[in-house]
Amino acid sequence: MNRGRILHHLRSPLGIVTILLLVVLVATAIAGPLFFSDRAREISVDALQSGASSEHPFGTDALGRDVFARTLVATRLSLVLALLVVGIGVAAGVLVGTVPVVLGRRAGRAVVAGLNLMVAFPGLLLALFLAMIFGVGARGAVLSMAIGLAPSFARLTHTTASSIAGADYVSAARMLGVSRWRILTRHVIPNISEPLVVNATSQIGTALLSISALSYLGFGVQPPAYDWGRMLADGLPAIYTNPGAALAPSIATVLAGLTFVLAGELLTQILGDGHHGHLALPRVTSGREERPAAEPERTADESVLRVERLTVTVPGEGAPFSPVVDVDLHIRPGEIVGVVGESGSGKSLTAMAAAHLTSFPNLADAEVHELRGQDLRAMRPRDRERLLGTSLALVFQDPMSSLNPSLRVGRQLAEVAETHDGASRREALERAVDRLRAVLITAPEDRARQYPMEFSGGMRQRASIAMGLMAQPALIIADEPTTALDVTVQKEVLGLLQRISREAGAAVLLISHDMAVVSEIASRVVVMYAGRVVEELPVGALAAEAAHPYTSALVASIPDMSTDRSVPLANIPGRPPHASALPPGCAFAPRCPRASERCTEERPELVELAAHRSAACWHPLVDASMGSAGAERAV
Repeated sequence: MNRGRILHHLRSPLGIVTILLLVVLVATAIAGPLFFSDRAREISVDALQSGASSEHPFGTDALGRDVFARTLVATRLSLVLALLVVGIGVAAGVLVGTVPVVLGRRAGRAVVAGLNLMVAFPGLLLALFLAMIFGVGARGAVLSMAIGLAPSFARLTHTTASSIAGADYVSAARMLGVSRWRILTRHVIPNISEPLVVNATSQIGTALLSISALSYLGFGVQPPAYDWGRMLADGLPAIYTNPGAALAPSIATVLAGLTFVLAGELLTQILGDGHHGHLALPRVTSGREERPAAEPERTADESVLRVERLTVTVPGEGAPFSPVVDVDLHIRPGEIVGVVGESGSGKSLTAMAAAHLTSFPNLADAEVHELRGQDLRAMRPRDRERLLGTSLALVFQDPMSSLNPSLRVGRQLAEVAETHDGASRREALERAVDRLRAVLITAPEDRARQYPMEFSGGMRQRASIAMGLMAQPALIIADEPTTALDVTVQKEVLGLLQRISREAGAAVLLISHDMAVVSEIASRVVVMYAGRVVEELPVGALAAEAAHPYTSALVASIPDMSTDRSVPLANIPGRPPHASALPPGCAFAPRCPRASERCTEERPELVELAAHRSAACWHPLVDASMGSAGAERAV
């Protein structure tokens, strides 16, 4: 975070008051027992239960001891007990709250069910019940309150961690085969630390009040030791004759609690103004020769990715439905294949299923699912994760969500080499710098030490591509990689993918809704509508030889320099159907000007029209085998 912004908050009225109160509180906790212990222990028979005076500002207790001195001395024990309660409670809460994120589905549900049961009990009531079990004394009070506090932290942790667990960078870490503990400590906990720190700071005041309450009730600190709660219990019987004996510890408890509430508010403002990381990245020098990754030999016609009859099923309100049905994908080395279609056509879900990244409750199944000639369905989970981690790279739509905001960019890239190649930390960082240089990021040594928030959108996208290149992948799946980027940066990203495919021989599966983007670099186009492939054709045939009316409509909706500006832009009337309510015939029939009665009753299958040309339409615009416009498929 910017140092100037921190100073700005610290110099604000809230910052000044909070710092002043914290300094007074800490100084009292340190100096109180050193300078006032003797006075606090001194018994004066002549001054039993005396009222306030110049010698005793808050009077004396039943043994004639100075209440003010005892309040100052009790500050240390009161704060220590409150900090122990929060420390133990937060540690237990974070552990319980994050465990369901990395455990399996059944174990995670069992933990969440137990957590919900614990949250149903009021914390103080639970602490009182546990105090009966642990017994009276400071230790029992701390354990009771910590366990009573843990469920609320666990709920907060689970809620925030669940949102992080679905992030692209966590999915990528799982695909790389990163261990559950490492995902937890490196990717999940650092990104939920801010709300936990703020909440924990504010809860110190609550813990202080709760510990004092237990001591007041007789479950906490026992004589001869004393904290503010113990002093309150001793002074309350004489509240009408000597109110100062109870007033002093009460004021101290309120001021201390208020101090930590203000500290939590100050932390909220500071942390909300920027982001900071938690790992340091040592400076490294380039020059070490990297170890080439082992790569199996390929034949000229071998497919990098071969998927046949891929279907993805998801739960629905009434019954499960399939937003992706019977999709075939074959991609050769060095080939760039575009997958296009409107939003909701199943493009991204198909890509995630092809990358084996669909998770429960979504279920993906295919008759053939091979990557680099190896059957993913028959492989052991560990071997499959290693193959996916080294042979497959993902470039997500939002580069900020695919990069962990709490890790430096170089550290994130290095994780791939450390996990799969066994590279040392230094070697992995050197390789990360080299990959950043390969994707044309200037000053890569300096950039590797920065966080994703310090990168522009185009640089973050290039860094995501560099992460994929850490293991020299055979297939790159780019899911809307140019969304929200300006035209200049779009061209740079597309040119980078094209160069990588040409020079490294990597296949690229480019997901996009923009025909212009796909037309620029792809050699072949797969068109999807309502979860099915409706046409597959060379990119050169898009403009004049598209066979399916949907493909033709998509092309026509893209203006170019020759478009007549005096007429409205072409558009496709209507909306795509929801995957749970598809019509019995062709899904595009309600929007198609060529639809017939047969189109509404029978669903056309994807059939080959000519070499490298196929379409699923009863009335194609072009019969590629004859090369004539307007010909219809023979029935």
